[in-house]
Amino acid sequence: MAGILAENIMYIIMVTLGGMLISWSVHFVPVGGAPAAMAQATGIGTGTVQLAAGAGLTGLVTAGAVMKVSDSFALVIASGAVGAMIMIAVTMIVGTWVYVYGVGVPPASAKVDYDPITKDRQDLYVSQGTEGHGLPTVSYVSGVIGGALGGLGGAIIYYSLMSTSTGLSQSDLVALASIFAVGIFFVNAVIPSYNIGGTIEGFHDPKFKKWPKAVVASFVATLMCAFVGILTIGGL
Repeated sequence: MAGILAENIMYIIMVTLGGMLISWSVHFVPVGGAPAAMAQATGIGTGTVQLAAGAGLTGLVTAGAVMKVSDSFALVIASGAVGAMIMIAVTMIVGTWVYVYGVGVPPASAKVDYDPITKDRQDLYVSQGTEGHGLPTVSYVSGVIGGALGGLGGAIIYYSLMSTSTGLSQSDLVALASIFAVGIFFVNAVIPSYNIGGTIEGFHDPKFKKWPKAVVASFVATLMCAFVGILTIGGL
């Protein structure tokens, strides 16, 4: 056991880092949940767990596809980041179309009077009794950043598990690495959801300042997951 850990210590560190990135990424993604689905809050109309897992899993799938044709670590993790960015960006743009052309509300945030990026005034367009609606520019940009971090974390975890010293065949290794990676994604998706406690608009939201607590908690949780995953794969 000690030999397996010593031989793969770098991959344990990398898996832990990937989990922390996924946890951090959730705070960037505009999560609106059920209120957003009814255009009563900004963000994507689903929860933190689904969005974090989606970004992480997209990073895993993209990284897995690239690992079949390249052994470059930089290329693999970059592909994971780009894949998750595209996933989140498409989700947000389609959501914006629904809000604007389907529901008939303008993207506007109730957290800030002026969009930090475009400097456009927003408080005039927020419907009474709501926390804003749609996906204003600052939330969109924040979401793309979050997607990049989540995909990066997912790609790092998958690459690390796939690179662990083991006697498994390639097909068995892919299956086992994917199972452990998905489990780690969901662990690090739940932790920030408790930290956020509902909805978040992006990096301009006051709740964003709470991210260090979630990242520290994810460090502890992912470190234990990394030990279990590396020991299991390395021991087979």
